[in-house]
Amino acid sequence: MKCRAEAVRRGVVALLLSLLVFAGWSETASAQQFTGGRAYELARNFVAIGPRWPTGPGHVKAEAFLREHLKGTNTEEDRFIADTPIGPVKMCNFIAKFPGKKNGVIVLATHYETNYWLKNISFVGANDGGSTTGLLLALANQFRDETRGGKKLDGYSVWLVFFDGEEAIRSWSRSDSTYGSRHLAAKWGGDGTLGKIKAFILTDMIGDRDLDIQRETQSTGWLVDLVSEAAKKTGNERYFFQTSEAVEDDHLPFVQRGVPSIDLIDLDYGPNNSYHHTAQDTMDKISARSLAIDGAVILETIRLLDLR
Repeated sequence: MKCRAEAVRRGVVALLLSLLVFAGWSETASAQQFTGGRAYELARNFVAIGPRWPTGPGHVKAEAFLREHLKGTNTEEDRFIADTPIGPVKMCNFIAKFPGKKNGVIVLATHYETNYWLKNISFVGANDGGSTTGLLLALANQFRDETRGGKKLDGYSVWLVFFDGEEAIRSWSRSDSTYGSRHLAAKWGGDGTLGKIKAFILTDMIGDRDLDIQRETQSTGWLVDLVSEAAKKTGNERYFFQTSEAVEDDHLPFVQRGVPSIDLIDLDYGPNNSYHHTAQDTMDKISARSLAIDGAVILETIRLLDLR
């Protein structure tokens, strides 16, 4: 009887331990859940504004949209004057900050405006600017919930940056593009903020229904490897880094200043990239599923960064 009672006791203990482990796993999994549908809905509402080129009425509405949806968050509006081929242009980066328990910052970024030179073709940039704006706003909702009541994220602080002026005003060049990121990288370089950044993760054009995120060859090698590990851990490796190419984008001003940086971008958009910078870049070309994949991999990447 004693042996049987001991066996029963051990069985009960094992069951309780397994339940505790499951409860802990569930809590962790819950913290990492990301709803692609919510990101898609935010993107849809944002894209409904219409074209958002700098100096245009849609740009003003885009700023108001970001301001409204970041309400209740520690948000900085980084206003500056860009020297462009059409003269001085007022622009604004938005920076939403969520505090963490560890010293250091992880930056997630996108651009939100559309091309000035496409202002006459009803270009709404559903994928190119719209999808990742919805993605980051959905992440903002999640981080806001996690930091409600003065709480802090378990790892590093996370800052979400919505860049203005990524697109060229007239024709893409190093001087006529990436206005917001060049401005902010220089500003943060001057005030010491760059030294606090553990990783800079740029998202661009990754709402594509046919998701195929290229390995951007100018990105920081170890950070590319970490995202690749996150994609594998979440079961999404087939959507990442099957091909490679160099891309000029908002990450380069940070790469050039020694900040570990990666550009998550899918430049294979439509047959032979035929939707890119055309009026065909509309909401039917992007999907909640792709945004859910993006969110899951980004959250897992943050978790892996927090463990370093």
